[in-house]
Amino acid sequence: MSVELPLLVFVLCAALATAVLRDVLAAIISFATYSLAIAVVWVVLQAPDVGLTEAAVGAGVTTVLFLLTIAKTIRPSGDRVLERLDVPALAVSVLLVGVLLTTLGALPEVGSPDTTVITSDVTNYYLANAYTETGVKNAVTAVLAAYRGFDTLGEAVVVYSAGVGLLVVLGKEVFA
Repeated sequence: MSVELPLLVFVLCAALATAVLRDVLAAIISFATYSLAIAVVWVVLQAPDVGLTEAAVGAGVTTVLFLLTIAKTIRPSGDRVLERLDVPALAVSVLLVGVLLTTLGALPEVGSPDTTVITSDVTNYYLANAYTETGVKNAVTAVLAAYRGFDTLGEAVVVYSAGVGLLVVLGKEVFA
């Protein structure tokens, strides 16, 4: 059995737990688990730069900010962990997931040489010209740094801004 199906089931369970749990701390932990699993999904899909961003911002910074928020708020006693489900919202969610799952069969196998990405004119152009146009010895680095430089810069700015924002919040917490 491949790793994709169990990972997909784990992501769906973590998302469902995040939506169903009414205990704030449990929901935050479930959300962090979901975000970290999504980061693993990006790595499995061979997009480690997106996975790193998801892990840093989604599982890391967001979780810390949520935890700081609940540490500063008063938690009422006697909270129920599970609350009654909103059946219409659950039905719409299940229907949406079902529709999205029907598209999985149309996707090519990860890493398959027959995918349109590998055989496209853009990919062939990058592979033929990346070394001479950029002077970089690695085609992936050439695409990320030269051809998609602004996108890569944007990802770096998001991760850096999240880290600085977290340090600012933590700095205020230390000196407060």
